[in-house]
Amino acid sequence: MRRVSLLASVAAAGLLLSACGGGSSVEEANPTEATGSVGVFTWWADGSEKVGLDALVDIFDEQYPDLTFDNLAVAGGAGSQAKSVLAANLKSGNPPDSFQAHAGAELQDYINADQLEDLSSFYEEAQLNEAFPQDLLDRLTVDGKIYSVPSNIHRANVVWANVEVLEEAGLDPNNPPADLDAWFADMDKIKESGTTPLAVAGTWTQVQLFENILLATLGPEGYSGLWDGTTDWKSPEVTEAIENYKKALSYTNSDRDTLSDWGPATQLVEDGAAAYNVMGDWAEAKFAQDGLKPGTDYVYFPTPGTDGVFDFLADSFTLPKGAPNPAGSKAWLTTISSVEGQQAFNAAKGSIPARTDVPSDEFGEYQKSAIEDFSSDTIVSSLAHGAAVPVAWLNELSTAVSKFGGPQDVAALQESAASIAEKFAQ
Repeated sequence: MRRVSLLASVAAAGLLLSACGGGSSVEEANPTEATGSVGVFTWWADGSEKVGLDALVDIFDEQYPDLTFDNLAVAGGAGSQAKSVLAANLKSGNPPDSFQAHAGAELQDYINADQLEDLSSFYEEAQLNEAFPQDLLDRLTVDGKIYSVPSNIHRANVVWANVEVLEEAGLDPNNPPADLDAWFADMDKIKESGTTPLAVAGTWTQVQLFENILLATLGPEGYSGLWDGTTDWKSPEVTEAIENYKKALSYTNSDRDTLSDWGPATQLVEDGAAAYNVMGDWAEAKFAQDGLKPGTDYVYFPTPGTDGVFDFLADSFTLPKGAPNPAGSKAWLTTISSVEGQQAFNAAKGSIPARTDVPSDEFGEYQKSAIEDFSSDTIVSSLAHGAAVPVAWLNELSTAVSKFGGPQDVAALQESAASIAEKFAQ
């Protein structure tokens, strides 16, 4: 556990109020006067994600030389392990200065528990309401308030494919399938060639594949309706979607449940042991850092059936109530929301900036295309990455999806999903 001197914590937090009484400590906290350490909790513990964090910390160190970054990262795909540790720390009254969370519904549980400071005034001071696109601001706003600052925008409906494997199966890498039926037909050809068609890993990556199949089958309106109650989980259309998911699983690697995180599944595509991987665009950073070239070694395209739709998530950071160094927290939030911070971080992470005024010169081919797509596509919220539903709903549905991988009972998964939705819609 990090230790911050009492004097530094109090001064940084702005708790030295006058006798006549000032405003709250968080409102008074001034990042330009911050000193001491800033404990930031993430799940970016290794690989390309750690490279992105390191790039962001470099900017933070330049902008705030009087502060020390305290890396509190906990490893685990999509933050599953980290979120459990964080929940325990928050419950015990031991919050970090800032923690990573997915923008959107995932924040609702923290808000309901009164664990987050309202950052609306910070947005005004930093002029973020002008810097971030309205679609993003709408997804960040809860009852007129904003509780997190996004460092990026990720896309969850992307297929990454090995060029050589596709060509060996007689497929054109530059002509991706238009819908699920065409994709399944292509995967039949790959299977006949002796290569695993579709790489996937453990539970959360299977949930991401599941959401992509739901989106491809139901369309953006039908998919979004699953979370707001306008789409009936018991409908024939959802039955079809789960049948499609069952078929997709039939093309996957047999060891999927033993792969705990996304990296090994993406590596199967890099190595030519699998043709496709449905993964967020953090995979782009891995391909780039491993020296692979787009168009030559790998290609990417929206999950078949989802072209024109951007399945959105954003890594964002909070200011927890009771943070030891709120002035330091604001300094961190200032860095991650700055042009320099977003440029450095996203260039390394594979994602795109949340700000609309970040120069794209240093970004790769994929990121430039994603920037264009986010500005023109229909945007939906990711299930697997906390944008569509609160954590408790996601956890229960993830368990149901994980169990499905064994018996693959379509009716059982549909009934479970419907019951879970009914429970949390109340």
